[in-house]
Amino acid sequence: MDRITESLSPIERRIIPYLNLDIGEIIKKSGLDKTTVLRALQFLKNKGLVELHSEKKIIINLGVNGIYYKKSHLPERKLLTLLETKNHIPLEEANKISKLSDNEFKVSLGVLKKKALINLSNGKISLTANKEELIKKFPEEKLIEILPIEKEKLEEEELFALQNLKNRKDIVEISEQKTITFQLTERGKQIAGKEIESDLIEEVVPELIKSGLKKKRFRRYDIQAHVPQVFGGKKHFVNQSIEYAKKIWTDLGFKEMTGNLTETSFWNFDVLFTAQDHPAREMQDSFFIKDIKGDLPEKKLVEQTKKAHEEGVGGSKGWQYSWSPEDAKRIVLRTHATSLSARTLYSLKSEEIPAKYFAIGKVFRNETIDWSHGIEFYQTEGIVIDYDANFRHLLGYLKEFYEKMGFEKIRFRPGYFPYTEPSVEIDVFHPEKQVWLELGGAGIFRPEVTIPLLGKPIPVLAWGQGLDRIIMDFYKIKDLREMYSNNLGILRGKKAWTK
Repeated sequence: MDRITESLSPIERRIIPYLNLDIGEIIKKSGLDKTTVLRALQFLKNKGLVELHSEKKIIINLGVNGIYYKKSHLPERKLLTLLETKNHIPLEEANKISKLSDNEFKVSLGVLKKKALINLSNGKISLTANKEELIKKFPEEKLIEILPIEKEKLEEEELFALQNLKNRKDIVEISEQKTITFQLTERGKQIAGKEIESDLIEEVVPELIKSGLKKKRFRRYDIQAHVPQVFGGKKHFVNQSIEYAKKIWTDLGFKEMTGNLTETSFWNFDVLFTAQDHPAREMQDSFFIKDIKGDLPEKKLVEQTKKAHEEGVGGSKGWQYSWSPEDAKRIVLRTHATSLSARTLYSLKSEEIPAKYFAIGKVFRNETIDWSHGIEFYQTEGIVIDYDANFRHLLGYLKEFYEKMGFEKIRFRPGYFPYTEPSVEIDVFHPEKQVWLELGGAGIFRPEVTIPLLGKPIPVLAWGQGLDRIIMDFYKIKDLREMYSNNLGILRGKKAWTK
């Protein structure tokens, strides 16, 4: 046992004299808190001195409303008592004189009707229960009287009553309790109840160094002993992923673009050569801010945009319709981050070209929420402005990004977007599901976009990629909503994005 005693920590030595008692008594006698005692028992278990046993129990207890109703009766009992003295009365009158809240009154009507104790007809409430039924306690009342109790001890009728009360606010509370007990091993019985002194060194402090360390021995440390897991503060895994993606773009020489979440339709749609009757500009696809209009930019850009839509620029025919400046003033939650690209292009001076920019931010779409769709999601946007830029450069940037994000198989398909030509859609292969997933679109801005913004048709490579699906794939998330649920148990298990 000498080798074991040499490795005993102070908290283990503190509880050993009381190991013949239960955990509650050990806490009292040792002066240690419950957590420390349990930790000491775990250390003793690692040394083969005790065996630990844990048991989980489901406890049913009274909620806030349950405590009140136990003293003053359930609402349905109050209403039933009222009807004994004043039967067959209008619902409004019964609600008033019962002194129940509107919600309690409605619930009581439903409960009593379900138990066939009342009848509702022509706006009046009538008592149909006999004297025996009036005296008899409801199963829900009987359950409230015996709480708290372990769920396993409930009989069938009580379980049925529990189910009924669970559907009502704050009447019952259900919690899980974990009970831990221990049992001494044969080796543990040899040491239990003894006072074990130790002159072994626990830690090196300045006073000890000054006095000297001659003839001093350190306590043995068990480096394999189980210790409580510590969860330090860290960034949300979505924010970590965004930072990782940002680093990819900055390492490639891109500068970051930022801007507002709300935008005028001019910057979100019109300057990007999206016709004003395009389906994406309908309320069914976009979120517009009601009764608010924004300001249009300087007249020259507005006139050039109007011309691009009505008759075309750079050799095109435009959309051949009458462009409305009022529609362009409508405020919308940005449906893509390409509005940032448009604003950035318009702000560039000729001496600042060539240039490369990226953005990562939220965009909004009027979607039906399910496991793969949300009304808001992150998008990574990028543009490259260069007189010598071409389509192969575009594919190269995209391939580089997705490879650095961890995708091995990438493919490009021809696509269509109002403001790019040629256009391409990007797919990555999902090895688990054995399918190709579409993650975004890209292309080279049309002259109808670049001429109004830059004054001439300079090649601009552009892309807009959904980032949420990339994050879902990396973290093996099956439901998009899990990304924003903020469940601490799930968040603690998420690792930082590293490749």
